[in-house]
Amino acid sequence: MAGLVPAIHVLQYLSMASGYVYFMTNRRNGILYVGVTNDLVRRVFEHRSGFVKGFTKRYELKQLVYFERFETIQDAIQREHNIKHWPRAWKVRLIVAANREWNDLFETISK
Repeated sequence: MAGLVPAIHVLQYLSMASGYVYFMTNRRNGILYVGVTNDLVRRVFEHRSGFVKGFTKRYELKQLVYFERFETIQDAIQREHNIKHWPRAWKVRLIVAANREWNDLFETISK
């Protein structure tokens, strides 16, 4: 029974953790990647450094062009799931509404 207590604390911690949905690209109107994380600065740094094998590394997606913050990681995961099913035009509209020039936002979040 005592072995279950730490797991309960972990679940409570996860339910309180905030989350982020973010878009990475290689250039303006380029390839888009939608991700979710609980630590946006760390995760974008990993993408930019090439630490993350897979889609973002293969296509050199190193520019953070959009992100949203959520109170819980569960909300962020649900939002990511919804966005991934959107047409590309909707995703581009979301980026342009918040970041018309498709500037890399990493410097604004890493200070």
